[in-house]
Amino acid sequence: MIRLEHLSKFFGPPAHRTAAVDDIDLELPAGEICVLLGPSGCGKTTTMKMINRLIQPSSGKIFIDGRDTSAMDPIALRRSIGYVIQQIGLFPHKTIADNICVVPDLLGWDRRKSRARARELLELVGLQPDLFCKRYPKELSGGQQQRVGVLRALAADPPVMLMDEPFGAIDPINREVIQDEFLKMQQTIRKTIIFVSHDLDEAVKMADKIAILRSGKLEQYATPEALLARPANAFIANFLGSDRTLKRLRLLRVGAVMSAPPESLRPDDPISTARSLMHASGLAAMAVVDADGIAQAMLTREAAEHGGGSVSAHAEPVRASIGMDADVRSALALMLAHDMPVLPCIDAAGRLQGLLSYRAIVRNLGRGERA
Repeated sequence: MIRLEHLSKFFGPPAHRTAAVDDIDLELPAGEICVLLGPSGCGKTTTMKMINRLIQPSSGKIFIDGRDTSAMDPIALRRSIGYVIQQIGLFPHKTIADNICVVPDLLGWDRRKSRARARELLELVGLQPDLFCKRYPKELSGGQQQRVGVLRALAADPPVMLMDEPFGAIDPINREVIQDEFLKMQQTIRKTIIFVSHDLDEAVKMADKIAILRSGKLEQYATPEALLARPANAFIANFLGSDRTLKRLRLLRVGAVMSAPPESLRPDDPISTARSLMHASGLAAMAVVDADGIAQAMLTREAAEHGGGSVSAHAEPVRASIGMDADVRSALALMLAHDMPVLPCIDAAGRLQGLLSYRAIVRNLGRGERA
């Protein structure tokens, strides 16, 4: 756990001092990620650097797992905290394994133990140890180097990590991949992380808690869901943007928003049955499933209103479906791209579990803002 108590940092002489950080209080539970967010110059990086005493606080206290960091040797403190920066800073003449093991080597780890740790970490991010351990940084892509920078911070298994815009220099596609890899890894390693970012989408994706700073002061400290649904003041609402409601879609899981499907349609059902079910459910479309419960086609209300015969004569093949663990923003993108008023939601075996509609999305967003 990290706790900041009345943390401040002032610069300049007393008569003309300015506050880079001004009386910040926050507590981050063990195993969670806190993203520090705010305009340039608001105190994000200064706050983070005071945690490992690269910058000395003017006043206040910092506790890590109950220990007052001001009472610790600064070098020992820094070696016990993982640190990742945007510039990476890998040593060009060291192999990847040696780069990862910099801190374990400084701490006097047995070489076999530290190199085994390097191999274990490379496996975690999908870099085959036999291929990468003996390579040099210049032989890696930018995204691969950034992965190694993260692994170096993890090598000595620190309980706390500080990350200063660690993915900011990576192109958008690779950034998404590395963010996903890191979140998957975090589910296993459960580090307590302070993460500086200027990117709201990244903060919403990565954070358990977001701290928004302005002119050195903490304006709001909340979960991404609470922050986007209920900004504390006009500054935060403006900072989050007029589309903050859409940003919340990333936080919603399809399985929590979808409607359970009404009685299933089969291809040989009479179209009159489909009309009755659709009128009763209020859905703009329904899925048509086979004997295994797999959605094969979609029947819209418009198609069902005309003609007779069976459902199969009026249904169209499914153009897209989505898993229940996916986020609603991805689901909405599919619905818009394929012009689908209702999207089938499926389990890992492809069986229909529910239907996602525009109405269900709007209803769930509204609930969050009223809570």
